[in-house]
This record gives sequence, C-alpha cells and structure tokens, in this order.
Amino acid sequence: MSEVKKIAVIAGDGIGPEVVREAEKVLKRTEELFGYRFETEHALFGGIAIDEKGTPLPEETLEVCKKADAVLLGAVGGPKWDNNPKELRPETGLLGIRKALGLFSNLRPAVVFDCLKDASTLKPEVLEGTDLIVVRELTGGIYFGEKFRRDSEQGQEAVDTCAYNVSEVERIVRQAFEIAGKRRKKLASVDKANVLETSRLWREVVNRVAPEYPDVELEHVLVDNCAMQLLRRPASFDVIVTENMFGDILSDEAAMLTGSIGMLSSASLGEGSFGLYEPVHGSAPDIAGQNKANPIATILSVALMFRMTFGYEDAADAIEKAVKDVLDAGHRTGDIAVDKTAAIGTDAMGDLIVAAMTSKASSAV
Repeated sequence: MSEVKKIAVIAGDGIGPEVVREAEKVLKRTEELFGYRFETEHALFGGIAIDEKGTPLPEETLEVCKKADAVLLGAVGGPKWDNNPKELRPETGLLGIRKALGLFSNLRPAVVFDCLKDASTLKPEVLEGTDLIVVRELTGGIYFGEKFRRDSEQGQEAVDTCAYNVSEVERIVRQAFEIAGKRRKKLASVDKANVLETSRLWREVVNRVAPEYPDVELEHVLVDNCAMQLLRRPASFDVIVTENMFGDILSDEAAMLTGSIGMLSSASLGEGSFGLYEPVHGSAPDIAGQNKANPIATILSVALMFRMTFGYEDAADAIEKAVKDVLDAGHRTGDIAVDKTAAIGTDAMGDLIVAAMTSKASSAV
C-alpha cells in the first residue's frame, strides 16, 4: 500500500478557497486512479488569519506546514488589508513562511497551449513552441535587505538595501542548472551586471559553477533585455534563473504569454523534497465567491507537487493531459474565453478536469 503523504492545505483569501476546492477534487481522483494516499490538514494564513488570529502567519499554521510533506496554498491578500501596518499585512506572512520553511527557490513554468494562442496578446507565430520555466531566488535581495528612512537636505528619503552572498547565489544557480539539464539544456542567467554590484557577484558565481554542467548551454542576459526578448522570442528560452525582484517581475511577464495568469502554477522549494505549491495569480477579490475563477493554475500546482516533491510522474502526467484535453475540447473560464457568454464556472472546470483524468492502465482498457 502506498505511503500516506501529508499535505498542509491553506485556502487563504479571495478566490483561494474556490480554486483550492477544485485542487482537492484532483487529489481525491488521484487516490482513486493510482492508489496514492493523501492526508490533508487545513490551516489559516494571510488576511483571514489576521482577522481571526491577529497575525498573517499563526504559529499553529507554521507547525502544520512543518509536519507536512508539502503545502498547497490558494492565494492571500486583498484591499481590505492594504492599509494595515507592515506586520499585519498578508504579504508579510508570505515572506515569513518562505523564510521559516527554508524556501529559497521559486519555480514558475510558463507553457503556451496551442489551443490558447488566441487568448494571448502576442501573435500566435511568436508564441509557437513556448515552454519555459523561471527559477527565482526567493529569500534574498532587495525584498529582504535593510529598509529605512532618513532625513536629507532634499527632505526625507527612503532606502532599500539589495544584498546577496555567494552561498545564496550558488544554491539557486545549481538548482537551475540541474533543472535545465533535465529539460532542453539551456540556461539564461539574468542580471544587471553592467550597473549593480550584486549582479556582478551573481555573474561571477554563475561563471564559476557553469563548468560543472558542460552539457547545459549558458547565456547571460541583462534584465531589461530579457524583458524585451520574452516578448520578441519567448520560445528561445528554456530555463531562466535570476534574483528575487527581477524574478518577481519577469515571471509575471512570462505568465501573460499564456493568455492568463490564471493558467500558471508555481513551486517554492528548499533543500530536500519539501515544497510549497501555489498558483501565480493573486486573490482576485473582485470575483471572489462568484464561481468565476480559473482553477487550472492551482490544479497544475498539484501536478507540480506530484512531480517535484513526491515523484509521482504518472499522476502529474495524468493531470496535465486532462487539462490539455479539456482545453482542446473548447472549455474555458472567463479569463481565457474569447466568447465570455460561453464561459464556464470554477467548479465546472474542476469537474471536467477530474472527469478527464485517467491512468495509463485505465485509458488502455
């Protein structure tokens, strides 16, 4: 009998509970098809945790996550908490949970489905063959550097410090080389080495590590040029590795190549197999509770969990194929529908994907 895998489920805010509900249907279907077993435990995080527990990251939530093999997160945040002090903002909880769980790497795949080329703002011929992954360093850089304000002759000024050390760069770069080695063996390291000292250090470390991966073709790309080339030649990229803020921006740009940010999964990884999996999109409070959200990004995050943490390649393949089959059949939620009047709801999309899932054994019968 298969070992029970423990998954901490954090629905979060806005559309989070709706998309996570569909992902949990996929977990149950996977148990039926493949015999894998999952034990889920729900926990509060983000805005709802602020309202109910007085903090975005309750200690009991952190304990649930630490005892789990993986974490599935919906989405957090919303305008309700935008004016809160820093320590009572959902985003502070995100930074805190990444640090507490040792999650230093964020993986964001961006794959353009042939049937969705028309949903993107780019020309179909530009998108042809786009299948890339952004590997973003998650716990260093300007987001975690010292922040303060001070008086100057010109009035008050604000300072955000960007800092990286060699070990922080080396561990994320090695992970990116490993991922590239299992894909199309191309790695683009993105920096701003013509201006920033942190980027010069970044490039030095990349060049030192690169000879250990002779089968991977390395390309250095300045961040502004990368932003342009993602729109000009997206299919030429395989794996992109970069620092925290650059990765935050570029991964959202890559998301829009697919036609909707509601299509993209992500994984936050540390040492070993543990990971936190979540859709790239936010909590979309404007459509929360209306059965309009696209659950595909969250469902694909489950596939990514199976692949990266559990090694369940067969189940991951089944989910990804089911998503493709449902999309190829013409089913769309509102964010990717050309004809908005024909759009289906969150629950209907989840049900269709679950129904389309098959194991190789059952599909051969």
